[in-house]
Amino acid sequence: MRAHDLIIFDCDGVLVDSERITCTVLATMLNELGLAATMETAYEEFVGNSLTRCIDIIEAKLGTPIPENFVADFKRRTGEALSESLSAVDGIKEALAAIDLPTCVASSGDHDKMKITLGVTGLYSHFEGRIFSVTEVARSKPHPDVYLYAASKMQTAPERCIVVEDTAIGVTAAVAAGMTVLGYAKLSDPQQLADAGAIPFDDMHQLPARIQAIGSGQYSRS
Repeated sequence: MRAHDLIIFDCDGVLVDSERITCTVLATMLNELGLAATMETAYEEFVGNSLTRCIDIIEAKLGTPIPENFVADFKRRTGEALSESLSAVDGIKEALAAIDLPTCVASSGDHDKMKITLGVTGLYSHFEGRIFSVTEVARSKPHPDVYLYAASKMQTAPERCIVVEDTAIGVTAAVAAGMTVLGYAKLSDPQQLADAGAIPFDDMHQLPARIQAIGSGQYSRS
């Protein structure tokens, strides 16, 4: 019997190289509100959080509610930027072609955003009908809700799922769901991912071999 039956992918930073683009837009808009920010600081503070959680953080910094049109403007500007310059994560298409287990997506992004990001990169058809959003559950990451929801919809026990994540927040969510986690550390700190409970790796071309090694019991954290 196989050790695992399902591979669950986070979307941003794992399937699509979107986080630097999104954080650049967000940093620009934060500066327009009078909050000093760069792409790097936005990445450190906001990546891995749901949009609702990001708004909570911004409002705490401002001490006042955000402007009424902020979310709509952010979605519009992000969508435009992603449509212009987004690419798939290097090696992910080759990895997906080599993985022989069922796959799905469980993201902190909403469905509209994933239609853009997965559509622009040519990945939407690969996951169509198996794409799940934090907007469908009660709590966002680091709570396990979206991962448990994805496993339930895919009719798979949580302990038989492998999650591919790129943030400590996401790793924490997947670990809390009782799942094995591979932490993609191309842009993230591998030690932070490991401390959260993931097995880190930094080349998406390695993913099929990492999954196989976990399944055979040959892999241990290093």
